[in-house]
Amino acid sequence: MARVSTDRPGWAEHVAGAVLGAARRGPRVRVVAVEGRSGSGKSTVAARVCLSLADRGEEVALLTMEDLYPGWEGLAEAAALLGEWVLLPLAEGRVPAWHRYDWEHGAFGAEWVGLPSDLVERGGTLVVEGCGSGASPVRDLTDLLVWVEAGPRTRARRLDGREDAELYSPHRASWARQEDALYAVDPPRERADLLIDND
Repeated sequence: MARVSTDRPGWAEHVAGAVLGAARRGPRVRVVAVEGRSGSGKSTVAARVCLSLADRGEEVALLTMEDLYPGWEGLAEAAALLGEWVLLPLAEGRVPAWHRYDWEHGAFGAEWVGLPSDLVERGGTLVVEGCGSGASPVRDLTDLLVWVEAGPRTRARRLDGREDAELYSPHRASWARQEDALYAVDPPRERADLLIDND
């Protein structure tokens, strides 16, 4: 497993290079899973890598697993939805579409959301960030697995500072237990191609 630290100048460009060097399993679109515990900084890392890919001329899209979690108790189910709605269609050369979870109303929205058709038709990279993006149900449908790591104190500080901290706070302990349960039987860190130290 290769390692890189976000303290290192040019780290995002280094990761983008690793992404572009990964072989595609699907016909056109390369899929990168950005995994890690809550508060590790997955969203920030994924966004920076997407910018670096775009700077290199790569067609790129970012999907957050928060669109696919079926509620606050739905971590374990989300990987199957990612596979069914997004990654299997991509592997078959089709344009994927999914329902985005509406956290305010507690249900998936009726509208279908999709990737840009140009990305699917011409090829590019899909970055999927969030807990469960590198889980077993989608392991064979991703090309590169990135684990974002940060210590407990750093993660707690980041979670305290979230924009939606008030909404997230009542579910924080439950979500951590779901992470523990998922990673106990399906540890993506051990299978990661790249570890990003983001402490």
